[in-house]
Amino acid sequence: MPDETLDLPVLQRVLEHHRNTPGALLPILHAIQAGTGYVPDAAVPEIAHALNLSQAEVRGVISFYHDFRSTPPARHTLRLCRAESCQSRGAEALAAQLREQLGLDDHGTSADGALSLRPVYCLGACACSPALELDGQVHARLTPERLRALVEGCLQEVKPC
Repeated sequence: MPDETLDLPVLQRVLEHHRNTPGALLPILHAIQAGTGYVPDAAVPEIAHALNLSQAEVRGVISFYHDFRSTPPARHTLRLCRAESCQSRGAEALAAQLREQLGLDDHGTSADGALSLRPVYCLGACACSPALELDGQVHARLTPERLRALVEGCLQEVKPC
């Protein structure tokens, strides 16, 4: 298996641990992604073989669930809330600003791998709308200026986000 990011002994331990668990595919995919940051393509044949599934079935599950990644993650992940409360407080305008500033669609990653943009449909910060989550930290009552500064900080790596 030529993929350098795939640790075969770790993969084998994960497969052995979950092999006989009913519905083992999702726990296996979660464990692999937790260890590597994504599910490497080279892991798919191993998973399929261990669970007596086709590679198409495994790839279908990876592509169906939006939280699974088949490529390495960006250094920073920005999740802008697009639910009703945030929409009513300007989230759609902020989303348009992000798309323009980054040159990305709502599920894109910058060419340099610095930042991924992901919509989310509630961060639980409705009282402080509009909100976003950047690398796991919620930022509330966003303004266009604060959003621009957060994104520029990530792209320039001037400060940790």
